[in-house]
Amino acid sequence: MATRKLLTNGNAFKRTDGRWGGTVWYMDESGERQRKSFSGTTKQEVNKKMTAYIENFNNEIETSIEANKTLKESMTNWLQVFKFPSVERTTYDRYECTIINQIYPLIGDKIVGNITAADIKKVLNHWMTEGYAYTTVKKVHVILGDYFKYLTQQELIPRNPMNAAPMIKKSNFYAIQEKENLPTNETVTIFTTEEIEKLKAEASKAYATGKKSYRQAGAYILMLNTGLRAGEMLGVLNSDVDLERRVLHLQRGVKVINKRDGVELLGGSTEVRVGKLKSATSKRNIPLNDTAVKMIEELRKEFYFGEDSPLVCDEHGNFTNPERFRRRYHRLLEGAGIESKGLHSLRHTFATNLVNGVKQPDGTVKTLTLKQVADLLGHSTTQVTEMYYVKKDTSMLNGITNDFCL
Repeated sequence: MATRKLLTNGNAFKRTDGRWGGTVWYMDESGERQRKSFSGTTKQEVNKKMTAYIENFNNEIETSIEANKTLKESMTNWLQVFKFPSVERTTYDRYECTIINQIYPLIGDKIVGNITAADIKKVLNHWMTEGYAYTTVKKVHVILGDYFKYLTQQELIPRNPMNAAPMIKKSNFYAIQEKENLPTNETVTIFTTEEIEKLKAEASKAYATGKKSYRQAGAYILMLNTGLRAGEMLGVLNSDVDLERRVLHLQRGVKVINKRDGVELLGGSTEVRVGKLKSATSKRNIPLNDTAVKMIEELRKEFYFGEDSPLVCDEHGNFTNPERFRRRYHRLLEGAGIESKGLHSLRHTFATNLVNGVKQPDGTVKTLTLKQVADLLGHSTTQVTEMYYVKKDTSMLNGITNDFCL
């Protein structure tokens, strides 16, 4: 089948009856030469009609071309042209990973114009029944929604299939997976008091020569006492630490991104990038307690390449790869006999202990307000801190109603 295309930009002429006429020649889907005629009382009127027709003709061609592409071809172009220059590299990497692994295998070969709401629901249902996390499936829905919104806004397709394919409710999602739909703050993972002691004991182990059993293990105990994110921890320079005033000035972060030639991946390899922090509120000053000061001193004894080098550096004094840092952390947990938890659990534990309180030697419980903890963590609102970082301790309520008998 041939592609429709314009052959002329329109020709206006005066007819024998005194009126004006115009003709636009084009080739139809069969490859035949066709014409569209126009008439009016003035030349300006005819030209206006032809201009509107040509614009609509071109829009229809563009629409038909995009709608006839496979989803993989069209979505890859959207990702590279519209997303790559407008989002953080780590965000782009996550978008690309989700698209390649969760979207393309199921509907990548489908024609864009033929994709329906049922096709979208099948994708979501597939990963739900495969046991994938709600957040992963929701990410698929968000990306598809963003992509089809672009298509409809640009009038490349007439209808948005996402309008009839809402994300399944979280409660129903977990019910189908036969899992309990716990409140968000109940799913927060923290270290117990016993686990913290095990972690600290394992981190302090050393060989007979005095060399530490685990490389820079003090960094994890430092995170436990400051609430630093892993990327923030690895971005700290020695010059950012003021031990005299017992404060750490947080100014940058370290991330792992995929290596690329332009937008094209280079064999799945990665590189370390040092850059800005997660948000404006992430740039903050963090107070250092006794344990934090001790860990900084131990880290400097292990490796120190000067004030301009990272506090947690590699053997050459460069920034540490976050993936290696994470692997060392899991080896430390394994050695301590602690069930595997994400690195972010150190940050969760820090926040939880400050909000729920820590019992003092005299029996009192010392706590901080949610606002204080949010500021320490670099959160813009206390809602984020309360919902996603603090595991509530209801044992503090024991006996609280003893004096309220009815």
